[in-house]
Amino acid sequence: MRPARARKKIVAPASWEDIPCGDYYRAALEQQLQPWWGKLYGFHLLKIGALSAEIDAQACPISHQVNFAPEGEGLHVQGDPYSLPFAAKSVDACLLSHTLAYADDPHRILREVDRVLIDDGWMVLSSFNPLSLLGIGKLMPVFRKRQPYSSRLFTQMRLLDWLSLLNYEVMVHRRFHVLPWKKNGGKLLSTHLPALGCMTLIIARKRTFPLTPTAKKVLAQKQKIPQAVGATKSYREEHRD
Repeated sequence: MRPARARKKIVAPASWEDIPCGDYYRAALEQQLQPWWGKLYGFHLLKIGALSAEIDAQACPISHQVNFAPEGEGLHVQGDPYSLPFAAKSVDACLLSHTLAYADDPHRILREVDRVLIDDGWMVLSSFNPLSLLGIGKLMPVFRKRQPYSSRLFTQMRLLDWLSLLNYEVMVHRRFHVLPWKKNGGKLLSTHLPALGCMTLIIARKRTFPLTPTAKKVLAQKQKIPQAVGATKSYREEHRD
């Protein structure tokens, strides 16, 4: 397996319009997210990356939504995604729309997201699927330097493994949009052969379990209930007036 960290800098598109059929990808992703927005709750939703900033999240009940990226339009905060300028456990949900696909160190971004997410916070991420028609195009040298083939394609199993190591509970994972050049992704194929979809969506929650006993638990274990004195029947009979 290739290492997750890339040696070369990967240039991320500033908009979905910079990707051929990018509007189709964005619309397909928004359709998949639509039934899940209502389940996210809290005070702060952080969208990391220029592509994430363009995803319509009006159906999400989280009113304070922050668009964060190194550069782009419609941003609220500009900065480095490898060093998020937010306090630990201050964000309720994070959207990573193809952010890892254009990251030279995706592990570092995931660790930063894990740092700023509250316990039981939501992580929503999407990526391109290498086991698809789009993945076949990446194997052709003539396409490798073009969008979206220049992005990094991670299998869904690999993404799930990364989240498992960070102790995330996956709520849903799916692939969709089989035909990248079709507006609806090929409705028939997407319905019956979703495993061939060129896009992957994963929604997970941050879970925290105590791996070591706390001081209170250790103290409770040391405290023993004293044996009752004079509680037996024979003792009462001997000392009866």
